[in-house]
Amino acid sequence: MYLNPATVISSSSNWLDVFTDWIVGLMNAIGAPGVGIGIAIESIFPPIPSEVLLPLAGFTAAQPGGGFGPVSAIIWATIGSLVGALFLYWIGYTIDHDRTVKLFEKLPLVDGSDVTKTIAWFQKNGAKAVFFGRMLPLFRSLISIPAGIERMPLLKFVLLTTSGSLLWNTLWILAGYFLGENWEAVSHFIDTFKYLVIGIVVLLLGFWLFRKIRARRARAQQ
Repeated sequence: MYLNPATVISSSSNWLDVFTDWIVGLMNAIGAPGVGIGIAIESIFPPIPSEVLLPLAGFTAAQPGGGFGPVSAIIWATIGSLVGALFLYWIGYTIDHDRTVKLFEKLPLVDGSDVTKTIAWFQKNGAKAVFFGRMLPLFRSLISIPAGIERMPLLKFVLLTTSGSLLWNTLWILAGYFLGENWEAVSHFIDTFKYLVIGIVVLLLGFWLFRKIRARRARAQQ
């Protein structure tokens, strides 16, 4: 059964709707591999939300004669997640540790100790960061870069990324599969979660900047 994008997404012409139209057309044309291609692109470009693509893939898999089922959608989505993550890991690996430290030490309000502490934190918590980061909006993609910078063993990175992505993809694809035409309710829910995560990060960043500025002013007055 052919799935018409106009029946499941907004008819507006913004870039996200255009991209979603294209992915839906790809799923109709080549089946589950189209899900993998969409998620691979989403993994590399964080502004594209997997919270829309995954439930939509589940909804497509639920259509009679749709050409693929939820298991195929989950497998291909996880392959796509891994491909995108490996690309970003390679970018981080290419940048390398020393160049990253030198770059950040040149930024205003960043001290060498800040860089050292951040690196030490990742070296201690890298496995957890990669696994759980795959389930957080925005961080799903970005966490692959420090993993490459710090030379996390490739096999370990692949296993953590695959397991975290598999859990995330299964949750949202099955949600779209069982919700049917109400699949968009999933993206509305995750939107709230996404903005909450981003809001917390912004608050923490603001607090960090406030402390840095106050510390520099205190040193200047001594």
